[in-house]
Parts: sequence; structure tokens; C-alpha cells
Amino acid sequence: MLFSIIVPVYNRPDEVADLMASLAAQTDKGFEIVIVEDGSTVPCKEQAEKYSSACSLQYFYKDNEGRSIARNYGMDRAKGDFFVFVDSDCILPPFYIERLRKELEGSGIKFFGGPDAAHESFTPTQKAINFAMTSFLTTGGIRGGKVSMEKFVPRTFNMGFAKEVYQKAGGFREMFSEDIDMSTRVRQAGYDPVLLRDCYVFHKRRGNLRKFWNQVHIFGMSRITLKLLYPGSMKLVHWAPAVFVIGASALIIASFFNPWFLAPLVIYIFLLWISALISLKNLKESFIAVAAGLIQLTGYGTGFIKAYFRKILLGHGRDEQEEIRLRKGK
Repeated sequence: MLFSIIVPVYNRPDEVADLMASLAAQTDKGFEIVIVEDGSTVPCKEQAEKYSSACSLQYFYKDNEGRSIARNYGMDRAKGDFFVFVDSDCILPPFYIERLRKELEGSGIKFFGGPDAAHESFTPTQKAINFAMTSFLTTGGIRGGKVSMEKFVPRTFNMGFAKEVYQKAGGFREMFSEDIDMSTRVRQAGYDPVLLRDCYVFHKRRGNLRKFWNQVHIFGMSRITLKLLYPGSMKLVHWAPAVFVIGASALIIASFFNPWFLAPLVIYIFLLWISALISLKNLKESFIAVAAGLIQLTGYGTGFIKAYFRKILLGHGRDEQEEIRLRKGK
């Protein structure tokens, strides 16, 4: 069984250097790396080829068309039986491929995903953002948490499927939340995803809270696009950030008349801090995590509300060109 690890890259040479180092250290060498440079002005070829003697590498440079097109480009040229997708800002534990092979051999699994975690070398902000994206109190555990409010949906920071899945379901669509869209179409093609909890990756994510807010704001907007593409796909957990924004705003306004109206919000923030402190075991990081958690909820929630009002209530529907422009501006 050969794995093709497909990585779209745009101006991330330092990230690719860390990713390649982790791939070169894998205990199981039965894989190839397919790096697709998507029109980068700062290419990563030198960093990638530095490790070509330690692992099989295919490096391609193409015009900038978006990371979904880059992934499809990589799949068309990959040699593996399974396509594995990770982002350029990921680091793989040395046992990742070894564990993945053990999970898949003889299992019949064709479509899988795994969770992400924060590496000890990450900055306090990166660790805090990772907490905000994985905590049940902020995302409902939908990214591979032990307790989840929604069925697991693989995402492209740690996701894979057999070559036959690509042949049947097709490739990625260039849009926001393209991994959720792809996972939905793979499921519709008859392949149920399996969460491989022990096959995790370390995910650096955004380096500062401002970029994180922009990212989750767009995620909130893209959830409405997914609703338009797949009627009935909207779940209760997807409404939670919007409900938080509306509820918190109402409580803050009401507190001008009676300060006790702030009590529910204060209790939630306290529980979020306690959860972060237990998880991160660091006082400074736990406070940053509270800020990241509130940004995750308000950023996603406001994006959700804005897109719901414009695309559904006003009837503008999905604007594919707008999505592509915003994606390229990220």
C-alpha cells in the first residue's frame, strides 16, 4: 500500500521545511510526497528537495488557481493507492504513516480523517488557537473531539481516501470550506468517513488573533454556501456561534439596566478559562485561549449572520466569483 501525501503550497517555504523534516523522520517509508506550488512568488522547491534523498518526492510548480485546483493537480499525478491531504502548516508525528497503515490494512476503510493537536514547540498564540478550534465549548467537538455535536467530517489538514474514491466522487471544488464540500460528496458517493483518532497531526494554524478572526469569519460565511449547495445539511451546532453573538449582545445591552444580566456570559467565560487551563496547563496560554475562543465564536457567528441575511433572506444566493476573490485575498 503506497500513500501519496498531497500538499498545496502558496508562499510557505518555512512551513514546508518543517513539514518535510517531519516526513523524512517517518518510521514507515511507504509513501511519496506530492508538493504542488500554486503560483508562489516565494517558492519552496529548495526546502522540499533538501529532503528528497530521505523520501520520495514529486514537486510541481503551476500557475495560481487556488488550493483546490492544486490538490486535484496533485491527485492526477500521484502514484499512491491512497491520497492523504495535509496542509503546509502541519507537522506529522514520526509514527503517522506507520499507524495509518495499521489502521487501513485489511479494514476496508476507503475514506478517513484524523484530529489535530498543538506541538510543544508552537507559540502560546498557536496553542491557544488550537484549543479554540478543538474545544467542545467553542466548536462542539466537530473536528474530531471525543464528544461531538455532529458526525465527524474529515478536513484537509488531516484527511485521505482511496484512489477509487477520487475516480468516483471527483475532485475538490474551488470554494471556502472545500474540504467539507468534498467530504459531503464522498459520503454521497457511498463512502462513510472513519475517524482515526490515533493518526493525528500537529497543526500550526494562524500566527495571530487578527488573522484567526478573518479565517473564522469566512468559515461562518461558507457555512451558508454549504447550506445552499446541500439543503438539509445545516445542523444545530452550526447555529451555535450566531446564537452566541445574538445572545451575548442582548445580555450586554440588558446589563446597562441590570448588571446581573452579564452573569451567564461571565460564567461561560469562566468555564472556558478553566477548560483551557486544564487542557493547556499554562496560565498565560489559558488567558489567550479565552480570547481565541471568543474570537472563534464571534468571528464565525458574525460571518454566518451576514451571509444568512444576504444570501438567504435577501435571496442573493451563492456568489461563486465573490468566494474565489475572497479566497485569493486570504
